[in-house]
Amino acid sequence: MKRFSLFLVALLLAAVSCGDDDTDTGAQNNNQNSGETAIGLVNAFPALSFNQPLDLQSPNDGTDRLFVVEKGGRIRVFPNEGDVIEFTTYLDLSANLSTESEQGLLGLAFHPDFASNGQFYVHYSPNTSTSRISRFTVAMGATSADVNSEQILMDIPQPDTNHNGGQLAFGPDGLLYLAIGDGGGAGDPDNNAQNRANLLGTILRIDVDNPSNGLNYGIPSNNPFLGESTIREEIFAYGLRNPWRMSFDPQTGDLWTGDVGQGAREEINIIQSGGNFGWKLFEGTSCFSGDCDESGLVPPIFEYGHSNGDRSITGGYVYRGNAISSLQGKYIYGDFVSGRIWTIDTDGSDNELLLASGLNIASFGTDSNKELYVCAFDGVIYAFREVPSN
Repeated sequence: MKRFSLFLVALLLAAVSCGDDDTDTGAQNNNQNSGETAIGLVNAFPALSFNQPLDLQSPNDGTDRLFVVEKGGRIRVFPNEGDVIEFTTYLDLSANLSTESEQGLLGLAFHPDFASNGQFYVHYSPNTSTSRISRFTVAMGATSADVNSEQILMDIPQPDTNHNGGQLAFGPDGLLYLAIGDGGGAGDPDNNAQNRANLLGTILRIDVDNPSNGLNYGIPSNNPFLGESTIREEIFAYGLRNPWRMSFDPQTGDLWTGDVGQGAREEINIIQSGGNFGWKLFEGTSCFSGDCDESGLVPPIFEYGHSNGDRSITGGYVYRGNAISSLQGKYIYGDFVSGRIWTIDTDGSDNELLLASGLNIASFGTDSNKELYVCAFDGVIYAFREVPSN
């Protein structure tokens, strides 16, 4: 995600027909609801407002609570009810945090056994030169977490304050996946994303339940670079610039990632074990540096350009909820700068403009029913709704 000035918007509802076509991306104004319905965004929790919300997560613990991560270091929790009037603070890391540029509290993931072990994981910036992955543990029935329960899993050196990535997600294999940016600086000046001796520009995969070799985590036995002495064994995939928001399709297990481009192309990747996604040799499918040899690289499943004010992809989710049948099985993603939201089939075809929100879309999230939400920098959590068209 790039830095851009924030702005407020009044638009909460937009028909599928809204927004200009983007011939560069293949986005089309096809009115996928055949003129019968429109899909819009509504303020899901009108009484609540958040400070730069960056993530929304729901634990699989039967409580139907939502947790919103604020860039400034606080995690807010509240019942998933439209008429909720207040949230409480679940964790506060604001006293030990750098929020410079793209740093801050960037991601949250609940352990698959959170209901019984109380463990959750965060990605945050304790200072301007470090990304930290930590585990916190809450007692059963507790309404907030104790900062003193922190166990640091890893500290990753960051040469700059942008391109930190930040998403954490447990896969269907029970392992923890981490999205890490290339360390910042225009054009990846240190070539971090192609240097597997460091952890930058990667998707990492670690085992948080079986620590080994003096670490607070283990290396899964089927990680692709296990046993290669010059490569960090935590690496699952590499060649990424700034993977901003990733998610697993709960039906197929595919890991979808949006990767923010340098200045021309935004891309969507389905992550493969051991895959090299090309940065900084390529930006999307366009040669960026070097000899332009694409052999051995994994191309994006989809990419789009900057011709219509789109500048910074925010990765989303394959929709598996039940409220909006027309979105079922489609990957939904957006652009932080333009506020446009699209759908795309899971084979990378039929990319369609869903709506033009006008919002700074920082993240998407899902609740326990797999219904989809948008975290916007106007401080509102939006929900998708299907409504009669005019």
